[in-house]
Amino acid sequence: MLKKINLMLFAGLIATVFSVGCSSSSTETSSIESGLEEITSESPTEVESVKIGILHSLSGTMAISESSLVDAVQLAVSEINAAGGVLGREIEPVVVDPASDWDLFAEKAKELIVTEQVAVTFGCWTSVSRKSVLPVFEDENALLFYPVQYEGEEQSLNVFYTAATPNQQLIPAAQYMMSEAGGSCKKFYLLGTDYVFPRTANKVLKAFLKSEGVADENIIEEYTPFHHQEYQTIVGKIKEFAASGDACILSTINGDSNVPFYKEFANQGLTSVDCPIMAFSVAEDELRAMDVPPLVGHLAAWNYFQSVDSDSNAKFISAFKAKFGADRVTDDPIEAAYFGVYVWAAAAEKAGSFDVDLVREAVYGMEFDAPGGPKKMHESNQHTLKPVYIGEILADGQFRIVHESDGLVSPDSYSSYLHADGEIPAPTGGPKK
Repeated sequence: MLKKINLMLFAGLIATVFSVGCSSSSTETSSIESGLEEITSESPTEVESVKIGILHSLSGTMAISESSLVDAVQLAVSEINAAGGVLGREIEPVVVDPASDWDLFAEKAKELIVTEQVAVTFGCWTSVSRKSVLPVFEDENALLFYPVQYEGEEQSLNVFYTAATPNQQLIPAAQYMMSEAGGSCKKFYLLGTDYVFPRTANKVLKAFLKSEGVADENIIEEYTPFHHQEYQTIVGKIKEFAASGDACILSTINGDSNVPFYKEFANQGLTSVDCPIMAFSVAEDELRAMDVPPLVGHLAAWNYFQSVDSDSNAKFISAFKAKFGADRVTDDPIEAAYFGVYVWAAAAEKAGSFDVDLVREAVYGMEFDAPGGPKKMHESNQHTLKPVYIGEILADGQFRIVHESDGLVSPDSYSSYLHADGEIPAPTGGPKK
């Protein structure tokens, strides 16, 4: 029995049952190491398939980020199918396009669950899209794997959150900016897109900053709509705010608005030396659509970067580029979307069933090696234990890792800065009573 699974090698061992608390034998380790070599290009034939849903925007303002997550899920599916599928059945992905329309997300989710009868869905990016579909998944007791860092303040038994909570991204980033390495910043401009994630994230950030003694007048909070393109006035205000030389931007701008924001920032002569930007929604994939040289030195906080130096990451990057193009890049949401498929597949194998309630129980406590290194599913709160990285933008569109956590950081589904008394809501959803 295996305690920890290597997702790049797991494709060759998809039928293995995983038992948390047991260690690998030397024979099993040898089998794991040879797993990739045993994968062939042949898919199972004449075997009943199991449908999974892919719910990401392929059009609209969020397509710049979400379309690559469809590719990530498809890559995992193709690898697992090449190795024999799950429980002897080939995975059949059903892809829908909610087109960055939050109401359409709920409609498409219902279509996947009720009409297509998928066993699980992988999808959503923005918190407003996740909030839109949540009642659907809970009403139907269906399962969603959500692969993007978010604001926390949620714990549904119908969602596994494979990306960061605030204490795994927002707080470490703010701490870094206040440190000498991050510029010893004393003033913070909280700039975001106007929806759930930025507003709640900034509520957490403001509570943290105030706990560290940052004065109210040294915190500015501002929001723009989705697809906002005109940043001249805002960047002018930032320039004035940062004139003292001790300010930074904590950016929760999402989607294609990042392109005009960073462009205007450079147009007004601002650099990372004048006022560094710490981004929470800009990764390697978004940088492909930007003029990168003027952005050199700005920062982002994630739990994975393509520049993570490991054999498993090198194999993942190679496989992604081979399937989708040599010019493609990997990033944090791509990795989280990718390993989420493997976690579900391993849980189904362990449970011996695609039943949502059995799969849910099988996920808890699962340890595994993802492309970015070891990770673990939390024992009870639906989230993922992950490392934290701070990266600095390089001229080639990659990130140089300038800071990393000491091991895995355990996720808080509800922020201690908003729930100082420790009282948090009970989980929602789950098996129908």
